[in-house]
Amino acid sequence: MQFKAHRKRRNNSVEKMSDEDEAPVVKKARIFYGSLEEKEKERLSREGTSSAARDAVKAAIEAGNINISSGESMEMEERVSERQAEVLAEFERRKRARQITVSTDDVEVKACLRALGEPITLFGEGPAERRERLRNILSVVGPDALRKSKKEDEKAKRTQDEYQQTWYHEGPSSLKEARIWLAKYSLPRAVERLDAARAQKEIPESTRTVKQQELHKALRNVNNFCSQIGDDRPISHCQFSPNSKMLVTASWSGLCKLWKVPDCTLVRTLRGHNTNVGAISFHPQATLTLEESDVNMASCAVDGSVKLWSLDSDEPVADIEGHSMRVARVAWHPSGRFLGTTCYDNSWRLWDLEAQEEILHQEGHSKGVHDLHFHPDGSLAGTGGLDAFARVWDLRTGRCIMFLEGHHKEIYSINFSPNGFHVATGSGDNTCKVWDLRHRRCMYTIPAHENLVSSVKFQPNDGHFLLTGSYDNIAKVWTHPGWSPLKTLAGHEGKVMGLDLSPDGQLIATCSYDRTFKLWIFKELETTQEIFKLGAD
Repeated sequence: MQFKAHRKRRNNSVEKMSDEDEAPVVKKARIFYGSLEEKEKERLSREGTSSAARDAVKAAIEAGNINISSGESMEMEERVSERQAEVLAEFERRKRARQITVSTDDVEVKACLRALGEPITLFGEGPAERRERLRNILSVVGPDALRKSKKEDEKAKRTQDEYQQTWYHEGPSSLKEARIWLAKYSLPRAVERLDAARAQKEIPESTRTVKQQELHKALRNVNNFCSQIGDDRPISHCQFSPNSKMLVTASWSGLCKLWKVPDCTLVRTLRGHNTNVGAISFHPQATLTLEESDVNMASCAVDGSVKLWSLDSDEPVADIEGHSMRVARVAWHPSGRFLGTTCYDNSWRLWDLEAQEEILHQEGHSKGVHDLHFHPDGSLAGTGGLDAFARVWDLRTGRCIMFLEGHHKEIYSINFSPNGFHVATGSGDNTCKVWDLRHRRCMYTIPAHENLVSSVKFQPNDGHFLLTGSYDNIAKVWTHPGWSPLKTLAGHEGKVMGLDLSPDGQLIATCSYDRTFKLWIFKELETTQEIFKLGAD
């Protein structure tokens, strides 16, 4: 009985297991998005649902329990197809990347990355990784993007070049007449200068070396001869008269003063400016052939005023109007007929005093023009600007014949050498550069001072030495052509703002922010006079 009972239970369990194995598999319902109206209609029609069921559905729809819309649905396979499309797109991109040719030159790769607006290098990135990054970028944006970027750069560069191109416009007839007059004036002077240079070359080398050594010895003995308080405000400019017997100073107080040298006695105070005077300059023939009542001096100020002065009056003879901004310097043409002015409106102007009109308004600098100097022949004009560039202009044609590029900061002074082919410039980068007009390049850079160089000037007779003044409170004398320091003129307690050398070569004048001007004289005066006479012969 026990055995049978056991067998029966076993049969029961087997029957249960077979029932479980034969149970139908329930399929998972598909997920529908949107309305079930259409599917519900198909189900009802297929199963032959009674009208009562349909009425119940309608009642549920009216009650808002069933939402009726467009009946859209999305199959699960659509998401799968999207991922497959992304994978295929990535494969296509990699295929394109393999077909793109990238330069092996790392410099060119960096240039391409820069053109595309991407960082040229990443931290820890080598040349190979950089090339691969460029290839990946090009596979996304396309190789045409790089060519388009290069075309845009070339177009922008071409537009910039066109913007910077020098252009000319028709000037008045008075300018044409002045240019012809300047050509007739300058050519004979150039011939005389070249003849003098040839004659100097005929002198034996040993004789010239001895003269130069004697001059250097005399320059090393230059000493302070006189120190005079010139005004209550800083003295901005000083200049000797053509006969070397007078000195004129300009001050920030608005006053200009005439001094008798070498005893430094005040002759006359010129009153007319109401603000800082930037410069005052003697007419080339003042104190020589001009009458005292004629126009002997010209001055300029920060308010844009330019005034003309005589030697017998303390009031200006005339005013030159036309500047709306600061006028930094005035300079006389060697002929005395023309006056040049520099302005902070990025231009300089040439005035014909005989015709009493402005004949040239010359632009060319991107910032204010600070200094101006005329070539000894009268054919050229040099300008120095706050844009760190200097330009040499041919007054006979109006063209800029040389662009002096090399200074890192503003140019505050420019001066032509009497030899006709050297130009010196002083800058805010503490250096003085000497340029050669024949080779159109900078031939030497003098690390002159520890502060900005405010003034440079060649020896007026022969250019055998060069003077520089600086905001480091000293002035220096340099040899020519060796450009080695000969003498340091120390004594001012403030910035040296200007300097000049007398035409007879016997005195050096310096003016300073400390409100004084000083005269420096050669110790062995008689020997110096003989040296300069030999040089003139």
